[in-house]
Amino acid sequence: MDEITIYEKPTCSKCRVAIQIVDEHGVPYRDVRYHDEPLSKKKLAELIRKIGIAPRELLRKEDPVYKKLQFKPDELTDAKIIELMIEYPDLMQRPILERGERAIVGRPSARVLEFLKEK
Repeated sequence: MDEITIYEKPTCSKCRVAIQIVDEHGVPYRDVRYHDEPLSKKKLAELIRKIGIAPRELLRKEDPVYKKLQFKPDELTDAKIIELMIEYPDLMQRPILERGERAIVGRPSARVLEFLKEK
């Protein structure tokens, strides 16, 4: 089984819950704090592809940064949205869990448990 990578922000309660669930199930993982280790455009695009969503679906529309920027995602290209998420990591939904060719956004937290059960 491929190792799980968790892309997270330590101050995020959903991220802490996801890590707790993974720890409780004894599943080894690699922790990537993407605020400290910024993702490349290529890696973020790969994660979005693995999740199976459009980049605009990964945006945290309730985040203060999103509101401050006042942009309209429907008027931006996918590439521009990815660039904005790299520049402003708080715009990304979190946590993201990745294993092999699959990735998920770990909210609600029940999705993390489902992901761990997948083979």
